[in-house]
Amino acid sequence: MKLEIITPEQIYFSGKVTSVTLPGSIGLFTVWENHAPLISSLKEGKISFTANSKETELNIESGFAEVSHNVVTVCLESIKA
Repeated sequence: MKLEIITPEQIYFSGKVTSVTLPGSIGLFTVWENHAPLISSLKEGKISFTANSKETELNIESGFAEVSHNVVTVCLESIKA
């Protein structure tokens, strides 16, 4: 599936991943291939995703995520250093 992570300043990541774990406003959730469509607000926490057998983690403040047709779009206000 494809993951796109976007901030107002840049496209932070765009590529194929095997899974994405997101800090939803009511708890963590993981998205896999062929996941049902959804939209969720995101709270402060960590996003983790696996691409090319490598796991990456990002600290975020807030945003939202949309899952549709094997595309996960994550819009964030910022990514913490």
